[in-house]
Formats: sequence, C-alpha cells, structure tokens
Amino acid sequence: MLDRYGPMRSTRGVPVEARFASLARTIAYQQLAGRAASTIWSRVVDLVAGPFTPEAVLALDPSALRGAGLSTAKTLAVLDLAAHVADGRLSLHRLGRMDDEAVISHLVAVRGIGPWTAQMFLMNELGRLDIWPTGDLGVRTGFALAFDLDSVPSATQLEELGDQFRPYRSVLAWYCWRVADDPARARTK
Repeated sequence: MLDRYGPMRSTRGVPVEARFASLARTIAYQQLAGRAASTIWSRVVDLVAGPFTPEAVLALDPSALRGAGLSTAKTLAVLDLAAHVADGRLSLHRLGRMDDEAVISHLVAVRGIGPWTAQMFLMNELGRLDIWPTGDLGVRTGFALAFDLDSVPSATQLEELGDQFRPYRSVLAWYCWRVADDPARARTK
C-alpha cells in the first residue's frame, strides 16, 4: 500500500485554541456533501464577529444558526458543545493529556457527537496513532479490498482483524480509506 499511496499524510494535531471550532465544524459537516457543508460552515463562522469561541456562539440567536443553514439538530448540537466548553464540563485543554477512552467518553456526552466523531477528533486533531474506527464503512471496505477478503468484515470482525496492527491502527485506517476510494481497487464485496 505504501508504494501505491505513499506515506500517510496527517495533521500532527491542532492547537488547543482551534479545538472548539474544529469540533463545531465536524458537527456542521456531518452527513453533508463537501461543498454544501463548506458553504454552511462559512456562513456560521461569518455570524461571529471575531474569534469563533464558545462564548461567541452562545451569544448568537439560535435562529441565526438555522438561517446560516444548520439543521435544528445541528444547531442544538453546536450550542450544546459551546455550553459544555463554556461551563467546563468539556475541557479542551485537558483532552490531549487524556487516554483515548476518556476523550471519547467526554466528547460523546455532547449532543451530536458520537463515537465516530470522537475517533476522528482523536486521529485528526490530537494526532493519535492507534485509533481503529471499526464502524466506518470506508475502513471496513478498504480493509476487505486491501487484504483480498471475500466480504466486508463487520465492525466486530474488524476489531479483531486490526489487533495485529497495534499501535498504528490509525495509519492502517488511513490506508484503508485510500484503498476504498481508489477506483482501480473498487469491486463489489
């Protein structure tokens, strides 16, 4: 895979100050095509005069967030995230020092953030190398293609299949996404 896709390209984490905006952006992007999500996110950011902080978001009228294109559920999720950070229930400064399970536990307490979103945060914002998102269909499909399996493994099956790649399962997940997105490798499983 290394020969075909090159070395893994990833972020080495984001500054603590950018973590709130990163999580809010992730909520805004959920289940949307890239261009539509980008347009909506730009409108949301434009609502805030100055830095995109929890306090600035909480000062907004929820109808303004809806007017920017966020669904009601996403508006409530972004506001819940802002409230969690503003009142200290979610300390973005501490996340980098927590173990993976503790980070996931803290993040999923926020409305609109599930295990997959928390795993992506661990991989992309915190730069963790051993996150194995077994619920991600792209990872499961890419794994099946890369290892020439007869069928796409279930999340439970993939958990065990990934054990041999500890402590670098985030790297394996990155390559699985490349394989799954590669038209030359695509086939029905």
